[in-house]
Amino acid sequence: QLAAGEDPLLIIEACQQGMRQVGLRYERREYYLAGLIMAGEIFGQVMELLRPVVERRVSDRASGCILLGTVRGDIHDLGKNIVSMLLSCHHFAVHDLGVDVSPVTFVQQAARLQPHIVGLSGLLTSAYDAMRQTVAMLRAEGYQGPIIIGGGQLSEEVCQYVGADYWTTDGVAGTELCKRLMMES
Repeated sequence: QLAAGEDPLLIIEACQQGMRQVGLRYERREYYLAGLIMAGEIFGQVMELLRPVVERRVSDRASGCILLGTVRGDIHDLGKNIVSMLLSCHHFAVHDLGVDVSPVTFVQQAARLQPHIVGLSGLLTSAYDAMRQTVAMLRAEGYQGPIIIGGGQLSEEVCQYVGADYWTTDGVAGTELCKRLMMES
């Protein structure tokens, strides 16, 4: 598809849809853990192939600083890594804190970096409380910028519970949201 000139963002969206299907089949016990891991590895390889193409095709220059990480208690990073790559391709300075990041670390890094946007990632429903605590601590310490939560199980209700400003379940949509927020500021 890439050699045929297919839009790399459409390829990423198709891969994300495929990953969601693999995840659902794993939850229904139709796939084993090995299949889930293999799908993640393949998706990571696809992302590495697409990165240079996406970088060449990005013409608009959205810029800003984004602090990103997967919250405490969650070690899933595939979605976060996709968003990080897409944001970098759109000329954002991304400071990725990794996985299992404590609320204190988010607060310390937000104070140090003064990011335009903070992104909290979490795949597990158990991550909601860590997200909520992180948002509360960020606000208590004076961070006034937008806080976006991302993950496959999120909804408007979860966003309200957590206290975040925005939510997304899709890397491409999350990147577009960050671009829009930067243009509005």
